[in-house]
Amino acid sequence: MGLKVAVQMDPIEGINIEGDTTFLMMEAAQGRGHSLFVYTPDTLAMDEGRVFARGRDVTVQRMVGDHAKLGAWRQAELTEFDVVLLRQDPPFDMHYIDTTFFLEAVHPKTLVVNDPREVRNAPEKLFVTRFPGLQPPTLITSDKDAIYDFRARHGDCVLKPLNGRGGSGVTRLLADDPNLDALLELHAEIGREPVILQKFLPSVTKGDKRILLVDGEPVGAINRVPSKGQIRSNLAVGGKAEPVELTARDLEICNTIGPELKARGLLFVGIDVIGDYLTEINVTSPTGAVALKRFTGVDAADLLLARIESLRAAA
Repeated sequence: MGLKVAVQMDPIEGINIEGDTTFLMMEAAQGRGHSLFVYTPDTLAMDEGRVFARGRDVTVQRMVGDHAKLGAWRQAELTEFDVVLLRQDPPFDMHYIDTTFFLEAVHPKTLVVNDPREVRNAPEKLFVTRFPGLQPPTLITSDKDAIYDFRARHGDCVLKPLNGRGGSGVTRLLADDPNLDALLELHAEIGREPVILQKFLPSVTKGDKRILLVDGEPVGAINRVPSKGQIRSNLAVGGKAEPVELTARDLEICNTIGPELKARGLLFVGIDVIGDYLTEINVTSPTGAVALKRFTGVDAADLLLARIESLRAAA
């Protein structure tokens, strides 16, 4: 039986279908006989405890410039759907967090992927600290003295915002870099959130591996190689994707975190691994599935939809 699938995302008209994982998920759902409804998070409404969204029914096709056939606008109660895919991009700010409270009101009667409570409780750069020994030396703070002490102990470091995305704001700091104060001032002007300082991993020049997991199981990986002279390998800032095999260390990392992801209802997760270290666990709207399919033929989106179908059948 076909499922009714709603997708909470950024405006579908503006996505780049050649690299968009959400679009691949929608293609997979449609190909498996499910209907699609799309809406943006700003249309969510809670009326006497019932949650609604204003959006449109949609069919998709892999045709640049004509990828979405949208129906008329309508308001729909989210409980009319079997599944909601939570797929809007960060920043992981209060607006994002507020949407998780809306979605929590309908989950699990309507299956929300990923579980909104756990998305809220697993900030991507903090959640990784629950697994000692997997990440490089890491400090999370707003305290300047602690930051200077960490750099004195570890030398070259990487500074990044706690709730950043797509490599935005990521900076390498040499052990004697005189710009640390100025960078901290810039972060403070942007917001009150702490920053992250991590020991620099020279192996980043060989790439930052994105591993996709479905219901706690690794399904494949791509390597994202930074441009010459850069440390940021995110595809959004010029990194180049290439095929890569999972190593024994990669599988060790996945086996360590997988049971926790599964227990939390985090069905679709992308982790970032540099060398032997886990640096992030991405649970909001992980990407990389399109490149994975292109390089290996593995369709992580289709595997996710198959898992969703089995969960709905068992409900």
